[in-house]
Amino acid sequence: MKAKSLFNNIREYENLHIALWLVKDTCWVMSFKIGGMVMIIPTLIVAVHLAWKSRKNTSDLFHNASVCLWISANATWMTGEFFYYDGLRPYATILFAAGLIVVSFYYIVHFPKRKQEVLPEAA
Repeated sequence: MKAKSLFNNIREYENLHIALWLVKDTCWVMSFKIGGMVMIIPTLIVAVHLAWKSRKNTSDLFHNASVCLWISANATWMTGEFFYYDGLRPYATILFAAGLIVVSFYYIVHFPKRKQEVLPEAA
């Protein structure tokens, strides 16, 4: 028996993720340190769960993995601003770059293959 989901579809779950992310970033911009730090946890958990759920779809997996890295970078940057005089920004930059590398790898390696596979069928 399949477990009943709180959400009707993956899009609703993704929308929750966006809402969590917005709350986290709103806490950041308003300097609500406790709220911002607490919101890292559900935001990152949902991002990782979305990546896991998308593991059978190459495009979604690469994009969701990139989002996980982006949120991690964002959380690192926020933590640095809150508690370390912005001293964690170099680490955040590495995580942002890793996210760009992941999504770039998809578009350089996997996306062209997908397009090639579609073209012969159309002919």
